[in-house]
Amino acid sequence: MMDRPIRVLVAKPGLDGHDRGAKVMARAFRDAGMEVIYTGLRQTPEQIVNAAIQEDVDVLAISILSGAHNTLLPRVVRLLKEEEIEDMLVIGGGVIPNEDIPRLKEQGISEIFTSGTPTSIAIEYIKENCRHVLR
Repeated sequence: MMDRPIRVLVAKPGLDGHDRGAKVMARAFRDAGMEVIYTGLRQTPEQIVNAAIQEDVDVLAISILSGAHNTLLPRVVRLLKEEEIEDMLVIGGGVIPNEDIPRLKEQGISEIFTSGTPTSIAIEYIKENCRHVLR
């Protein structure tokens, strides 16, 4: 049982010019009963972290296709730590090679969902791992 819907910020960092996948995920999260905020294209890590804090989200879902995931995703996590945000679930998705996933997880990304992952898998992961869910 939850006291309010899980709040998710869907973000597109860097120079990605395509957001179809991010919009599909945002819609799926909304359809699963979550509150969703979408930042739009070409956001800096600083803009993403500021939005996540201002919106008081439980989950930060970062979609990246540009190949800059090894730089941008860890930067977001570092900025959250600098702001002393320790309990926000940070997940990533998009075009991310399998060999990069262990390093990203070591750097604080909770889970990575590669292209083609069913939306239901990401939804279930959020529901099982979000700090907001009362147990």
